[in-house]
Amino acid sequence: MAPAARQTIRIDDAEDPRIAEFRSIRERDLVGRQASFIAEGTVVLRMLAAAHAAGQAFRAEKILLLENRVAGLSELLDTFPVDVPVYVADAAVIDAIAGFHLHRGVLALGRRLADPIVPDLLASMPKPSVVAVACGISNHDNIGAIFRNAAAFGVSAVLLDETCCDPLYRKALRVSVGSVLSVPYARGGTALQLLTAVDAAGFSIWGLSPRGAVDIREVPPAPGIALVTGTEGDGLPQAVLSRFGSARIPQRPGLDSLNAATATGIALYEIARLQGLI
Repeated sequence: MAPAARQTIRIDDAEDPRIAEFRSIRERDLVGRQASFIAEGTVVLRMLAAAHAAGQAFRAEKILLLENRVAGLSELLDTFPVDVPVYVADAAVIDAIAGFHLHRGVLALGRRLADPIVPDLLASMPKPSVVAVACGISNHDNIGAIFRNAAAFGVSAVLLDETCCDPLYRKALRVSVGSVLSVPYARGGTALQLLTAVDAAGFSIWGLSPRGAVDIREVPPAPGIALVTGTEGDGLPQAVLSRFGSARIPQRPGLDSLNAATATGIALYEIARLQGLI
């Protein structure tokens, strides 16, 4: 006998209080409100399911789907605990709830259960390892892409200073293809405070800069390497570049620098290869 289909709850009114967290998500992102966040799209939903099932720091609280997506997602929905409600609505209602045309038709409300402490996170790293550190990255696309790069190249953790945007912002999470939910991370403190903790944990620190002293391909191996990326335009503060090692990505003349996420991806590839992670 085939298993019973996952029970769903019909929503016919965009003002239904049961789906209040999904309302007007473009203007009212839930990041920063009691550690909740919105996951959008099938790929991110699958990553949330995996994190939930593995007992990681994230759990799903409720799901909202366009009615014609339910059948195709039935197997994925069955991986969530039965106490996670699944709401469904037609296109007009779901667009009214979201506040814009939601062509993916897949939303979930998630919660981060714990905020790791930087020293504890660093102490748990395997050897050899690579840690990505972002300082002043306020663009959600760049943050999401940095996490995607980190996942691709076996980075053990991502550390974000207090001026970086939250990686659980809906767009950052989507751009990361859910990698924010699989790569351990911690956020907070100034760039120097963060890097002081990384230094104290015994990591070799290399800041990315077009004027870096060393070609990224010449960075020596170490038990742990931290690669630091700064904001678009200004880059890393001189206080960081003068205190720690600095590396550059060779490029043809005529262009000032690469996009932060692109530069991070290239550099992480080289460092991951150096550390034997790929």
